Amino acid sequence: MKSTTYSDRRQALRSAVPDGVILFVGYVDAPRTYPASPYPFRQSSHFLYYVGTNRPGFAAALLPDGQEILYGPAEDPDDLVWRGPQPKITDRANDAGVARAAEMSTLAADIADWRQQGTDILYLPPCRAEQAVTMAQLLDIPLADVAPGASGELARAIVEQRSIKSAEEIEQLEAAAAASALMYDVAMQTIEPGITELEIAGVIRGVALARGCEQAFPPIVSVHGEVLHNETYDNTLAAGDLLLIDSGAESRGGYASDFTRTFPVSGKFTDKQKEIYQVVLAAQLAVISVASPKVSNRDLHKVAATTIAQGLTNLGIMKGDPDEAVKVGAHALFFPHGIGHMIGLDTHDMEDLGDVVGYPEGEQRSKQFGLSFLRLAKKLKPGFVITVEPGIYFVPELIDRWKKEGKHSEFIDYEKVEEYRDFRGIRIEDDVLITEEGCRVLGPPVPKTVEEIEQKMAPEEPPKPTVH
Repeated sequence: MKSTTYSDRRQALRSAVPDGVILFVGYVDAPRTYPASPYPFRQSSHFLYYVGTNRPGFAAALLPDGQEILYGPAEDPDDLVWRGPQPKITDRANDAGVARAAEMSTLAADIADWRQQGTDILYLPPCRAEQAVTMAQLLDIPLADVAPGASGELARAIVEQRSIKSAEEIEQLEAAAAASALMYDVAMQTIEPGITELEIAGVIRGVALARGCEQAFPPIVSVHGEVLHNETYDNTLAAGDLLLIDSGAESRGGYASDFTRTFPVSGKFTDKQKEIYQVVLAAQLAVISVASPKVSNRDLHKVAATTIAQGLTNLGIMKGDPDEAVKVGAHALFFPHGIGHMIGLDTHDMEDLGDVVGYPEGEQRSKQFGLSFLRLAKKLKPGFVITVEPGIYFVPELIDRWKKEGKHSEFIDYEKVEEYRDFRGIRIEDDVLITEEGCRVLGPPVPKTVEEIEQKMAPEEPPKPTVH
């Protein structure tokens, strides 16, 4: 992005939080097994948003008088041998639109001077342990005092700003979504009985890398879709299985995509699978049809939950009034998570800041099972980008627990549920931009109707012999 993009963002933040020194401390390399073998570096999303420097060991300070300083590691001439010529701190400052550059070793003294002058140091709660240690050293305070000393005012201002995605950001999100679409296209061509989850995970990772993208998060590629965050790849696909893939690419600018699809390993859904799949799809389409600035994400969650409860009632799995079932949380046996979350530079955007992202000030999460996992409850605004990801899951251990307790037996036909005990799970997810009038799904369409998926997974017919 252009340097003016970053300077405009910082200026907007400075206007929202006019007092104090705003301090952003970026990440450092994290050793994988020893210091010279680090994990692939990924900068703090807040640092990327306001500075854009995707290198370890940097910090930035925004002073109340409008001055800005980028701090970076001292240059080591021998680095040339290992990494080739690298931009200087001043070069990176110019790229970020920052007028002044300094070595990181001078930051602690600057902070001490600012504090001696009575200026507050405003910072966000550190997400990583080494970041917290660095903050404690820079601020000269006990490590235990770092997180409690973070600025709530700063966090709220950043959430307000980063929640609304600009046209430049939408371009990045579209690029990530386009890479995801290709990942799913290749996955559908690869899925067949006898192949392993690991092979599918490897294929989609290769597609992302070939597009110049990282993976936004460790993908879920599992025939056990009832395990919501199943990140193991130990199973071999068998005929009759459903394969759930929840994955996303990260654009070169650091923006994430997050899509989920559920595929029949045999290429065709069984009647039973089709029935449940159609309920999940109906819930997703119902949510997308009403998503707009007129509603909150809590409203969208209720639309999904009620659609699922109605669909399962039609199948005899649930009973009674679907609205009443949702009110007491009976549907959560089958749909135990929220409808979705913010997405941007983070897959769960800004979630390191806690519920200030998803809940209005003063509003607490519900304690009801299922609804308690709703990450975003706020009223939607144009420029929000959210995921819409309803699902239906049959978790044997959870079924046993609820059945033993007789929980919500007036709404759940446990005898009928036993017929689905080994069904596992289905989820369908897209990334959705809230617009002035409604919403639109980002990226090229990824097949999600029964007919589209079965057609895409159908084996190609061999060419007919030519008769001469």
